[in-house]
Amino acid sequence: MITLHGFAASNYYNLIKHVLLYKQLPFQENLIYGGSDELLAISPAGKVPVITTSEGLNISESSVICDFIEETYPEIPLYPEDAGERAVVRQIMKIAELYFELPSRRFIPYVFSGTEIPESIKVEVRQVLTRGVSALNSLCKFSPWIAGDKLTMADIYVYYVNTIVSTFGSSQLDWDILAEVTGMKEWNDAMGQSAIAQSVESDRQTNMPEFIQKVKAQVQAAKLSNA
Repeated sequence: MITLHGFAASNYYNLIKHVLLYKQLPFQENLIYGGSDELLAISPAGKVPVITTSEGLNISESSVICDFIEETYPEIPLYPEDAGERAVVRQIMKIAELYFELPSRRFIPYVFSGTEIPESIKVEVRQVLTRGVSALNSLCKFSPWIAGDKLTMADIYVYYVNTIVSTFGSSQLDWDILAEVTGMKEWNDAMGQSAIAQSVESDRQTNMPEFIQKVKAQVQAAKLSNA
């Protein structure tokens, strides 16, 4: 059985959990937070999520985990059969990660520490997000799914990327970023109505208070060490 390591407040943890549930694969969860020796023992970069396979192999990095799950358990496919169509799906995923999720993530330390975000950082992030908006407008179809008429890995991946974009990018820039990509807000709302997404979201809300408490403790410890 697969073991999924991480915590439910993490969007990347949740996208892997969604994939496992969608493929109807049995798995167990192991609650573990970043920065721990336990995590470093199974994740070279100390990042969440990680999976441990039934053979005892530890695999990290979300896109790598997605590909491993798809290749190992292809019965309920999340990638198209055609190589070109698969490349488009992966391209959407990569652009969403690089030009949507990562720039929005730059705001997280400021938000959790309660410090003001420098205007120069806001300008840089907006520039990168604008590039992502243009690219996704070019690639996404939403007919009805993000890459065409079938749900793919890109639908799950981008849906959980968008949680960071909405929570930190849009809120800190006072900018409805998802609305800039034609069809994305409607698609995102539809994705959130699925039984799997709602189950994952319920677990996220349950874990969030503990996660925020840990983050605040880390921020406070950092302030004391720098005092």
